[in-house]
Amino acid sequence: MDLEKFSYGFYLAGNNFDYKMNLNPVLGMDGNKNLVESKSTYSFGAGLIGKMRLNEFFDLRIEPGLHFVQRDLTFNTFDNSNQYTGGSNYNPPFTPLAEFTDTDSKKIVKSTYLDVPILLEIHGDRWYNSRPYAAAGINYLMNLQSNETSESDNQQNVFRTTTHNFGWSAEIGIQFYFERFKLTPAIRGTFFTNNELVADKATTPPYWSPAISTLQSRAFMFVLKFE
Repeated sequence: MDLEKFSYGFYLAGNNFDYKMNLNPVLGMDGNKNLVESKSTYSFGAGLIGKMRLNEFFDLRIEPGLHFVQRDLTFNTFDNSNQYTGGSNYNPPFTPLAEFTDTDSKKIVKSTYLDVPILLEIHGDRWYNSRPYAAAGINYLMNLQSNETSESDNQQNVFRTTTHNFGWSAEIGIQFYFERFKLTPAIRGTFFTNNELVADKATTPPYWSPAISTLQSRAFMFVLKFE
């Protein structure tokens, strides 16, 4: 099967997605204390595999898939931001909320990513019925639940992120050969390169998006491939 110019398969993935955040030093931090926290959750994904053999040691892969993701954000920014109701370099004057409810402080962010990675794979020689490999490449990721164009924002409990995203991936694994198929367990890391945050409206109090300077997804996946 490795000598064919083109081959195909599918994969299943167990995911752990999280946000890497750089916080606004005034609105998102209180001294050295972070006022916005991200909690990752475990999720799953699945996709297809298309492989083109380049030579004895290199293959080119495209592996489009869907990943279903949830992350929980907690904003402890109410008291800190209320110091700046008259405005600052980071926010215009605003009228503070009378209270900060659990709905205001805890945001459940659900995402469905259409992930299209293009990977260059390098592998060693086959040893009995196994072969180690490593791969790396670039990703285009469309968030089908981004809410980017929504007229509502965090004040209406809608957390908005970008629809179109880019990143890079690295992967290692071992390919096991059976009579009719090849099974590959692998570990993959995917790291977004663009800022996914969509700012709240100018009239919204700065408890949410102004507290975050940059927001980027990062994911670690355990992948099972069948080819």
